[in-house]
Amino acid sequence: MTQDAAGGPTTHNDDDQSVQQAAQTAEQDRPEARLAKAVGAAEHALIEFEIAVETFRVEVENFSRLHHQKLGPMYARLDELDAQIAEARAARSGDPEDLRKAQEARALVLPMPGVDELFHDWMDSEGLSPEAAAMLTDQPVQAPKRVRPSEEARKLYRELARKAHPDLAQDETERARRDEFIARVNAAYGLGDAAKLKELAEEWAAGPTPAAPRPSEREELYARLEWLAQRKELLTVVARELEESAIGAMLRMAPDDPDRLLEEIAEQLLAQVAEREAELAALVQ
Repeated sequence: MTQDAAGGPTTHNDDDQSVQQAAQTAEQDRPEARLAKAVGAAEHALIEFEIAVETFRVEVENFSRLHHQKLGPMYARLDELDAQIAEARAARSGDPEDLRKAQEARALVLPMPGVDELFHDWMDSEGLSPEAAAMLTDQPVQAPKRVRPSEEARKLYRELARKAHPDLAQDETERARRDEFIARVNAAYGLGDAAKLKELAEEWAAGPTPAAPRPSEREELYARLEWLAQRKELLTVVARELEESAIGAMLRMAPDDPDRLLEEIAEQLLAQVAEREAELAALVQ
């Protein structure tokens, strides 16, 4: 213990703490340190943005699938009724213009390659499937298959995306490894496969996380910021396209209850089917 100028005691530990605090302050004041902090904040913001975009993409994809499964047969039925109505009018009038319209209407409902896959077993090359016909006559049918990730799957996906996101890589080798891993994570999430996501979480926890050398700290940090800005611009374009798509617009109309929106549209389509059937019946009497 020693005496300071005022006669008070001082210790070597106090001196060491002062030196350490001064060193920490100097380190924080370095331009590279401030730049590194900005890069870290930008990385975090970009990852959160990308998670949000990917989550919305999966929601749009799943809602689109459900939309085709539930409403596709009704649209097909409306097209068929329009063709029959046009053909009945042409048969009555014999007018060339009516005949042309009838041919155009019939062309819209001709079998197309891949129609079975498009309507997910609701319609085949022979017309409406029994399930679709039952639905149009208000008979009970099996609910269409839906893929909607559970809360557990959403939580696992977010954790994996934050830990293994390619944007956190510091070299191309590590980025390639993360790209391949995240692709499998996205595939499992798209299927709502929580069990597979758990396996992937264990795989990542056991995997290597090599640190890459930084040849030039300042140049690398500036390059990193530029890349992050470019990546955000690309994601912004993707997000805008999703939001402006027909399915995206529908989801934004009813974000809390999209199923109810489908039910409302189905009710409207059923009403249109009934109107067309009545019109056709009047023409063929």
